[in-house]
Amino acid sequence: MRNKIDIKFVCQFALDDFKTKYAGSLFGFCWAFIQPIVTIIIYWFIFQIGFKSEPVDGIPFIVWLVTGIVPWFFISDAIVNATTGVVDYKYLVKKVVFNVDILPLTKIISGFFIQVFLLIFAMLLCIIYGIAPNIYWLQLVYYIGYMFVLCTGIAYLTSSLQVFFKDTLQFVSIIIQLLFWLTPIVWRIGIMSETIQKVLMMNPFYYIVNGYRDSLIYHKGIMSNTLPMLAYYWIIAIILFVAGVRAYEKLKPHFADVL
Repeated sequence: MRNKIDIKFVCQFALDDFKTKYAGSLFGFCWAFIQPIVTIIIYWFIFQIGFKSEPVDGIPFIVWLVTGIVPWFFISDAIVNATTGVVDYKYLVKKVVFNVDILPLTKIISGFFIQVFLLIFAMLLCIIYGIAPNIYWLQLVYYIGYMFVLCTGIAYLTSSLQVFFKDTLQFVSIIIQLLFWLTPIVWRIGIMSETIQKVLMMNPFYYIVNGYRDSLIYHKGIMSNTLPMLAYYWIIAIILFVAGVRAYEKLKPHFADVL
């Protein structure tokens, strides 16, 4: 990005965006937390009560489910909301003094407020079920950092495309739904054959979901992954980040004309 980004301003702008999204509704921003909790209850009811899901590796299913779905809430919301970030603030795009570089980033940070709440919820659930806090929980900072890099790159790419191709949001929403079911969030990867497991593990979102579970419930270090796989995940994230930022920079001069 050529323009300097004021982190303090971005965070305040993201907070205002978060508040504005739920302004006027009866329960206000509480909906931001109610919706994911209700979603968790629905999946828990379907898979544990309906399908009689057993504990996974000795971990109660509800704990295993929550620790995997919490990062996904951020991933899906950040990417989908950021896709319309430029369009949502089109009245600011035409202002010469406003730094439009921050718009996708604002949506991502706005979604992170909910992630903090859900992460605390997941930690409390672990403690309730007898999983005490430990040093491995600190690894979450690393996985959150990776998640930010990956989602930011995708967000800058999709938000710039949305300005010119109005169907981008629909495509992104469909792809996010497909990735949800292709990522072992509500089902165990162990039920697949070894070949399919290797293919599914190539999904960088798997790395994030698995990383949350490794940190919170399995007590596995970051280096439990092989170095080639670690390199692969970061290469994918960096490529997407660079591609997204460059696409945004190239298309940005034309935003005002189209909007």
